[in-house]
Amino acid sequence: MQKLQTVNAETLLYEPLEKPSFVVDSLIPTGLSLFCGSQKIGKSWLMLKLCLCVSQGIPLWDMPTMEGDVLYLCLEDTFCRIQDRLFRLTDEASGRLHFAVASCKLSDGLIVQLEDYLKDYPESRLIVIDTLQKVRTASKDNAYASDYGDISLIKDFADRHSLAVIVVHHIRKQNDSDVFNKVSGTTGLTGSADATFVLEKEKRASDTAKLYVTGRDTPYQEYTLRFRDCSWELVERKTQEQLAKETIPDVLFRLVDFMRDKEEWAGTATELLAAMGETETIPTVITKWLNEYRTTFLSENCISYQYSRKKDGRQIALARREGDSGDGGDGDIGIPPVTVIEA
Repeated sequence: MQKLQTVNAETLLYEPLEKPSFVVDSLIPTGLSLFCGSQKIGKSWLMLKLCLCVSQGIPLWDMPTMEGDVLYLCLEDTFCRIQDRLFRLTDEASGRLHFAVASCKLSDGLIVQLEDYLKDYPESRLIVIDTLQKVRTASKDNAYASDYGDISLIKDFADRHSLAVIVVHHIRKQNDSDVFNKVSGTTGLTGSADATFVLEKEKRASDTAKLYVTGRDTPYQEYTLRFRDCSWELVERKTQEQLAKETIPDVLFRLVDFMRDKEEWAGTATELLAAMGETETIPTVITKWLNEYRTTFLSENCISYQYSRKKDGRQIALARREGDSGDGGDGDIGIPPVTVIEA
């Protein structure tokens, strides 16, 4: 039996380790990614565009790519159909992009085929398998175990060779507030993947779609894409930080402006709203938001928040300290005392 390999905490703390690399900067990491969307939404067009970019070392939507050989397993297509798509997408292509329209299944030799391919093309950076269902074998075993086992085989291959493998898959039709819960199959699929992508349209006939991205080394992102001339083009990209900022109530931005020329302010929530000239927000709501965002948005804008109950009502105390982002705690540590004015 092989001995268990361990690493101690001291080594991990002090020894420089190589960070995960990206085939497409900040978007597609090495390892296994699931790319999911409903049928006929345009997944294959986007995969072909990606493969063209990586094989030529040209940016995808202004994001640098790691140039290298690319294998695209178009298992639901023919070479004639792929040729037609190339005619529409590009005037020139690289000899480093390779296609196959048939392969073994995972249970009968796909990994061996991929290993043999890498012997011929050791500088490969990306492999796309389109689709997962084409390389799976129907199983009567536990669904979770089956999903996890299939994906683990591909992930192990990707990790051993430090390349990116993207597996194209479908989503379910039923609605869910979390788009990643729509991925067809069990959580054994998304739980095993290093990154998961979901391409979704609000309306079937629309030419725009949202691409949702999440992963272990890939921060949550949202892309708005438009399908034009058979190509998915970038309309807008939003990072996790930008998306978080969009959830902050507008009144808190106005509060930051209100405090800009003040060192401190104290009073009731009603008095605060009156001083700010706010008429659309009620006192209980502003108090809730001040508490909710005190360690994030308010702290980042150098504003501390304190709250206390007095005989005459609930009291709010705000203090602005230039260059002091606050303690991120309960507002009583590291912040000079603020005089609280009774309502």
